[in-house]
Amino acid sequence: MTSFTSTQYSAPIVPPERPHLRIGYVALIDSAPFIVAKQMGFDNHHGLTLELCKQPSWAAIRDKLLSGELDAAQTLYGLVYGVQIGLGGPQADMAILMTLNRNGQAITVSNRLAELLQRGQSLKNALSSIGRKAVFAQTFPTGTHAMWLNYWLAANDVHPLTDIESIVIPPSQMPDALAQGELDGFCAGEPWHAVAEHNRCGRTIVSSSQIWHNHPEKALACRREFAALYPNTAQALIRTILESCQWIENAENKIQLSTWLAKPEYLKLSADLIHSRLITHAIDSGEQNAIPLRSPVSFFTDGRSNYPLPTDGLWFLSQFYRWGLLKSTNEWNHIVNQVCQTTHYANAARQLNLVSTPPEATASQLIDGQIWDGSNALAYSEHFKIKASN
Repeated sequence: MTSFTSTQYSAPIVPPERPHLRIGYVALIDSAPFIVAKQMGFDNHHGLTLELCKQPSWAAIRDKLLSGELDAAQTLYGLVYGVQIGLGGPQADMAILMTLNRNGQAITVSNRLAELLQRGQSLKNALSSIGRKAVFAQTFPTGTHAMWLNYWLAANDVHPLTDIESIVIPPSQMPDALAQGELDGFCAGEPWHAVAEHNRCGRTIVSSSQIWHNHPEKALACRREFAALYPNTAQALIRTILESCQWIENAENKIQLSTWLAKPEYLKLSADLIHSRLITHAIDSGEQNAIPLRSPVSFFTDGRSNYPLPTDGLWFLSQFYRWGLLKSTNEWNHIVNQVCQTTHYANAARQLNLVSTPPEATASQLIDGQIWDGSNALAYSEHFKIKASN
């Protein structure tokens, strides 16, 4: 595989049909590819002008994608599939152009809960000692954070539908809510776990990469009709963001990226705090040895992070079914193959001399010991001990 520059194409480039695009994002570290695209001018290199539109929540991203106010956006992987099958809102045919990143999320709990866990109490016993139903926040009912939270709770013998109260609030509000005692824990993206620890109002006890190593997290998504009507635009956008993702991979560039993300128009936080979560770091266990993360947030990894894998979508459908959000067991493979725009991605990757075929399929062992290989999503979803029917 060769590296590329904005002028090193292996095939003729057709100009985009829509050169000006409104792109939605939520203020998180994993919005970085969009900020890099603007700061480095990668959008202009590929015939585009990206207008970045900061949004207060994932619900706003969803609504503005559906209304056409946004052409494409950073989205939660699970949000795309929730809209595709009409969970919790209007149904619309959606498209994932590429995976933006893997890993980089976490679960943080109150100091009191963390101390109980560090003394060896089980999560179930620690939660029961609160004297009321524990309250955990996540960011969207069908989103990744809801699924990581549910999975982690169930792996610790806590039923996420009956044993705790799960609420949705914007990630930027979670550290303050934890500090005020309104939450007992939250699952979201960085840097909000770093903020909670910096403010000493909570402790991060598990990373999402420990729940599922190299899991899909955010996607570059649009309405499917947009990708169909403007294929050259879709591919130009993929090339732009791929170039940004490769740029981020360089360790020295992460220092510059932290400075950009720290600006008031983006995260409005300390650059050092942001940089600490762009690199491998450890979870403070409160003991002499910290717990290492299995993997930091990954934006590129020689292009292996970005292919829009249908099997990633199948995992989210399996969890929707597990938790009673999805009732139908029909056409799961058809759904994910329609959503994942593998042809657009492959064309864009080839134009940049990147590998355009899917990464070799591998089995993953999740935090509860269960193996996910994508071969039979329905059977996988049905064998869990804790699920909606319990």
